[in-house]
Parts: sequence; structure tokens; C-alpha cells
Amino acid sequence: MSNKARAIAFYLPQFHPIPENDSAWGAGFTEWTNVTKALPLFPGHTQPKLPADLGFYDLRVSETRVAQAEMARKYGIEGFCYWHYWLGDGRRLLERPFQEVLDSGKPDFPFCLGWANHNWDGKGWMGGDSQESIQQKYPGKEDAFQHFSFLLKAFKDARYIRVRGKPLLVVYRPKDIPNPKEHFDLWRQLAKDNGLDGLHIIGDTPHTKGEDIGLDGYLYSGQRHIWDKDLWDKQDSWQRLHSKKLKKVPYSRVLPYLVKPGGYSDMEYPVIIPNWDTTPRLGDDAMIFYGTTPALFRVHVRQIMQSVSHRKTEDNLVFIRAWNEWAEGNYLEPDLEHGHDFLEALNAELKGI
Repeated sequence: MSNKARAIAFYLPQFHPIPENDSAWGAGFTEWTNVTKALPLFPGHTQPKLPADLGFYDLRVSETRVAQAEMARKYGIEGFCYWHYWLGDGRRLLERPFQEVLDSGKPDFPFCLGWANHNWDGKGWMGGDSQESIQQKYPGKEDAFQHFSFLLKAFKDARYIRVRGKPLLVVYRPKDIPNPKEHFDLWRQLAKDNGLDGLHIIGDTPHTKGEDIGLDGYLYSGQRHIWDKDLWDKQDSWQRLHSKKLKKVPYSRVLPYLVKPGGYSDMEYPVIIPNWDTTPRLGDDAMIFYGTTPALFRVHVRQIMQSVSHRKTEDNLVFIRAWNEWAEGNYLEPDLEHGHDFLEALNAELKGI
């Protein structure tokens, strides 16, 4: 009997307008702008991918956030990992949805934070240069103290996800932080000084020895490890006519590579990938897994579950990329093509049905 996995889904707060995006892309820009403009790039390619039950939501609306949480809970997800943007000197972006979740106490659904410590520019949302470019900065200890002061309120929330009593924090690019081990050790000490047991810090980065930079673990996200595989479709006539850099591969061929060969070390946490299609952001430069179906996705989830079935539930964290990354094609929210089928497949495997 496998131990129950703790499924945590990454959550993107990009679905509401902010001044920086208005300035760069025009008033009212959100990820939905990209999603609705996507076009199919080859025969059998499904685009645009459009939302079903939740519609083209605005994350400033509390009822939407509650509906998302209720849906995630129904299908076996333990909590959301909200991407959090702290660019240095106290500057935050896309902060409103999570800030309202924190301040209001709603939804009553577990969460943790993922520090998306990367530059804010056009490459992230539109695949090109933007008029609005904000550099990720690391000003020093004073900023680290200020950042922790914000994080502390979240860490102390009863809903915050913990591992053996320690608040869970994901860091997108830990190696980009100057002296990351010193940085994380400072935060762990501050956590203890404020009555917590410490922190459980996971890096979202490939090819890293986490212990060397002060991590408690790191994610293994299989789509980052397939570039050297002989998987990608060769340039056929359609691609020669319509694209220069398009990278596409059947999801069925990708599946074996989304699970780490030989299993995961004690410091590695698997990542479930329901799909991948960056057409809305990158157009002809997209990376696409095509032919994804709920049945194939269920096979993927089962393989992940089997690979970590020996772990005790407390330590058996499994991340999902993602709950709502619509413009990257990796989302679990219902769409018009498959409805709830992907969520049903996930739930069945999490329950071992």
C-alpha cells in the first residue's frame, strides 16, 4: 500500500491587470490576452485552449479564488504554491491576489509560497523584449530582513503548508542569490527567533546539489531534462513552411522522461506535468507536447506515485506544474476540450483507485 502523496499545485497570480503590464502591453493585459490569441501551428494542434467552469476570471475577485480552492480540494490537491514576486528593495508584483488571501483568511485552503526570483521583462509573458523591464535585485541583509518580515506573516498563518513543522518555501532560482546558503541560514534563524521550528526550503532548479547552497530539497521537473533526447519531431513540410524553431513532441513519447530514471533521492521532489504548450506566449518558437489525453496523464501520475510510494506521507511532497499556467499549456483547471477529465484522473491516482 503506497503512502498518500501531498499534492501541491503551483498557482500563477497573473490573471489581473497591473500598472507594469498596462505600460508594457496595453491597458488590461493579463495572461488571458495571450491565451485567446493563440493559433494552431500544425495539423492536429489544439489552440486556443479556453477555460470552462471558471471562465476568463479576474483574480481580484474573492469568489473566484474560493471556487478554485474548492475545486482543487475536491480533486485531492492539498494546497496551492502561490508564486510570489519580490524584486528587491521591497518591490512586489502581482501581489494582490495572495495578499487578499492572507488578509481575509479566505479561502480556507492550505498554501505555501514560491519566490519567483527572476527579472520581470517581456520574455516571460510575450517571448520578446518589453518596454517594461525590472531587474531582480539582491540589495543585501536589510532587504533580506524586510523580505522575511513579509514572509513571516504568511508562515504564521494556520493554513501555511509545513513539512515536519517547518514552513515550506520554494525558491525558483536559488543559485542566483548571492551567497544563498548564508541567505537561507539567516532566514532559518529568523524563523526560529520568531517561534517557528525553522524553514523547509526547496529549490526549483535542475542540476543543483541542494545541500551545497543551503537547500532542504529541490524539484525534479522532467521537461527540463529532455533537450538532449532524440524525441523531437523532425522538420516536416508543414513546419518548414510555417515555423523556424518550433519544438514539438507527442506527450506519449515524453512520458518516460517526466519521471527521473532510477528514482528520486531523499532531497528530490517530483513534478507532475499535465501538458506543455507555450504557443500563447512564444508562437512559432513554442515548445509543445501534443496529443495529451486524460488517460495518458493518468499513466504519468501513476508512474510518479509509484516512484515515491515508499516515502512517509509527511515527506511525500509531489508538485504539480501547474494549476493555472494557461499560457504555458500546463494547467489543471477545466477547459472546453476535456472538462474535469484531467482532474478526475489526478484524483483517482492520488486515491489509488
